[in-house]
Amino acid sequence: MDKKAVLDIEHDDGDTAEWLARRRTRRHRPWPIVALALLTFFVLGTHIHLTHSGAGTQQSVRIPVNAEAIQTRCENLKLQPGPPPTFNTRKSSDRFTLGTKPTLIKNATIWTGRVNGLEIIKGDILLDRGLIKGVGPISADVLHNLDEELITIDAKGAWVSPGIVDLHSHIGDDPAPELSGAEDDNSLKGVAQPWLRALDGLNTHDDSYHLSISGGLTTSLILPGSANGIGGQGFVIKLRDTAERTPTSKLLEPPFTLNRSDAMDWSLPPRWRQMKHACGENPRRMYKNTRMDNMWAFREVYDKARKIKEEQDVYCEKALRDDWAGLGAFPDDLQWEALVDVLRGRVKVQIHCYEAVDLDDIIRLTNEFKFPVAAFHHAHETYLVPDLLKKAYGQVPASALFATNARYKREAYRGSEFAQKILADNGIQVVMKSDHPVQNSRYLLYEAQQAHYYGLPDNLALAAVTTTPAQIMGMDHRIGYIKEGYDADLVIWDSHPLALGATPKQVFIDGIAQLTSPHTVQKPESFQKVPETPDFSSEVADAIKYEGLPPLAPGKSVEGTVVFTNVRSVTVRSEEGEGVVSAFDAQRDELATIVAQSGKITCSGIKNACASFLGTPDAEFVNLKGGAISPGLVSFGSPMGLLEIQGEISTGDGYVYDPLAKSVPNIVDGDATLIRAVDGLQFATRDAYLGYRAGVTVGITAPMSGGFLSGLSTAFGLGSAHKLQKGALVQDIAAVHVSVGHMGRTPSVSTQIATLRRLLLEVGEGEVGSRFKDVADLTLVVEAQSADIISTLLQLKKEVEGNTGTVMKLTITGASEAHLIAKDLGDANVGVVVVPSRPFPYSWEHRRILPGPPLTRDSAISLLLAHNVTVGIGIEEAWSARNTRFDAAWAALEAAGDITKTQALALASSNLEKLLGLEVAAEQADLVATEAGDMFDLRSKIVGVISPRKNVVDLF
Repeated sequence: MDKKAVLDIEHDDGDTAEWLARRRTRRHRPWPIVALALLTFFVLGTHIHLTHSGAGTQQSVRIPVNAEAIQTRCENLKLQPGPPPTFNTRKSSDRFTLGTKPTLIKNATIWTGRVNGLEIIKGDILLDRGLIKGVGPISADVLHNLDEELITIDAKGAWVSPGIVDLHSHIGDDPAPELSGAEDDNSLKGVAQPWLRALDGLNTHDDSYHLSISGGLTTSLILPGSANGIGGQGFVIKLRDTAERTPTSKLLEPPFTLNRSDAMDWSLPPRWRQMKHACGENPRRMYKNTRMDNMWAFREVYDKARKIKEEQDVYCEKALRDDWAGLGAFPDDLQWEALVDVLRGRVKVQIHCYEAVDLDDIIRLTNEFKFPVAAFHHAHETYLVPDLLKKAYGQVPASALFATNARYKREAYRGSEFAQKILADNGIQVVMKSDHPVQNSRYLLYEAQQAHYYGLPDNLALAAVTTTPAQIMGMDHRIGYIKEGYDADLVIWDSHPLALGATPKQVFIDGIAQLTSPHTVQKPESFQKVPETPDFSSEVADAIKYEGLPPLAPGKSVEGTVVFTNVRSVTVRSEEGEGVVSAFDAQRDELATIVAQSGKITCSGIKNACASFLGTPDAEFVNLKGGAISPGLVSFGSPMGLLEIQGEISTGDGYVYDPLAKSVPNIVDGDATLIRAVDGLQFATRDAYLGYRAGVTVGITAPMSGGFLSGLSTAFGLGSAHKLQKGALVQDIAAVHVSVGHMGRTPSVSTQIATLRRLLLEVGEGEVGSRFKDVADLTLVVEAQSADIISTLLQLKKEVEGNTGTVMKLTITGASEAHLIAKDLGDANVGVVVVPSRPFPYSWEHRRILPGPPLTRDSAISLLLAHNVTVGIGIEEAWSARNTRFDAAWAALEAAGDITKTQALALASSNLEKLLGLEVAAEQADLVATEAGDMFDLRSKIVGVISPRKNVVDLF
């Protein structure tokens, strides 16, 4: 600001005489005194003193020495966040690491993210100084200048995409393995705390960083948890290691206000800030509040911020017109400044919010206090109220979703796999996010693959984990695209990114290759194209019509004749009942016809082999269009069948008493009792029906336990309406289940082993005694993660067999570290159910996982199979039962041919039955009909189940 303008103040006649007199007096002072006074003014003075009249009185006006800085700061309040004007001309990234050599990626198929995700370029990419320097044809002169240092990679036509971007993660704030010394994602000190910062809890020692990078993830928005209405401020990070090894060095464009420095340059536009809000169940449960209480907490703090903002606006209005009288210091409050910035539209507000009631509350809040929302997260009902989202203040919030993770609590109960498509059809931006470690961000791309499978267009599906989250977090000027001048964050894939199991060949962050000697798998040629997907138009319409709760029971159960035509392959159980074999695989156009009557196949063959059945009265005809008949799958590991909504215990059977924790009531025979899961079964749950519609026909579940002893598991049909329906119960009692692990201070692991030894070697009372004594016939299933605990269990098995002279049936489930003793497990004839099928170091006893490609050649599953261990795969939560077929397919894909298709099917069917004590004759095993492909094909859709057990064919 021009200082002359500050001093050039007009005076009326009433002040002129005194003003001139004061000037004359100053002239008569000795010059040294005047000089000293001036020096003192500039060195020590803080204000310029002038006088002016007001209503005939004199008043001293203090003009701050930093008046220009104040006015610049006030002008800054009008600016919206964004890069500085010179950003696009930068020659080097602010994150460039000295010594990083330039890299040329040749012969790539490049999905740039541009043109709404529709642009694909065949060509080269040049990376230098942390930036993308060129895309497409690269000038020979440019390459010549880099010749001595240039690293060249021939992509050989491989797909290259921008690095994966996660809009919702707790990586670092909730590090793996989880330990009490580093759980820093939630504060329990108040409902609304906008002053908290996720950065202050960002731990650099999190095993997730390198695991997630191996899945192509390059950037994450780290948000506080959702225990609070306002959990605090989030920060965008790049996941790579830095030379500084600090949380701050991971930050991407941190706000200038990070350290509240007086030396801030207020002439620059601000950078985007991030803030986490949460509504609904989480803060409600944490603070025992109602929704009314929580919304008042929001309104109260926003009103506080509004008042501060108004004070600032009044202050700046005066400062900018040089009205310094009584102005004082700039009104600011460290505790509330971030929320004031929200009201100025300078913060990307990310809101954890599920149901229409909560969404409506927040939309009203935005209009009351006039602030925009960047995205609703989880957002399970946004697809039901798209027009409501369009009423938000300022802009339409995006929806950041899971693909199929739903029904785990009340507010997620109406979640739909078709939400992404419905929202996109309504013009709402869609983001797929991980909520890491809720879902492993290493597999964030899998969320996009599932969204695409259920109807989201391929360009929007890939954008949902790249360009769209980059835009929503305010970073799309530098990440989310492969574009000249953007950060050199990209991934070279082994297949099309939307193909199941797509895995990085290399990942670059800031131009630095992240994978050392990556292990790659040669994928089929068909995986290099955008996957074809089924038509779910009718299901989409039903999701809207029934407000997220469409009927899921089989549409038709046929007891008579069903003729399946145009069948490309048939895979069935072996005659011995163990294993899976190929019964038919069509060559070229010789497709088969399969006839089922009363739920049993009565004819199969090509050409006219089943011609006599084609005229059967009332026969149902199903054209599989080159599809397949495959074994029905089995689900294990979740409480499915005993619990409808995981977060609502009243919807389930409840937990059994654990005799190692407290005494069991005598009325149930005390510690001698053994609870049977069959007695608590509930049918027709939504997860069971969704699993059934995805080819999972049988569930095996053990009583829910939070401790050592679970009880007797049972096997049941997922497609049955109730227990009395024919075929609903597959086997009343399957196996006896216990868990051995680190459960806290007590009981110790050694106490649990001692208890198990006593149960196996000493004659106990009641059903506990009789069942544990019968270890030769009844399988003992032990949940254990640590290789040390599993080793002890193998020793115990040997001890029991030596003392009893019988061969003990032992199966290990969980088994995160089982690969470390794969040979020992094979030698001991002990099978393993890997839960989940793709490992993660959740806790200390999970930490030594075998991650699989691209980090290791072998996966845990392939290594165990190589040592002749019978392996099955399981799930942790009931919602994921529907994805079992993709889990099995993925296991085969990353095994580089070591696991055949029939072996992969066995992982989720016959192997599980064998390991968990289920005895099913081959002729009684369910078969699943898929249209347009087999069980492992993203083109395919389950259209029916052939069930000898129920004597029907269920059609969907």
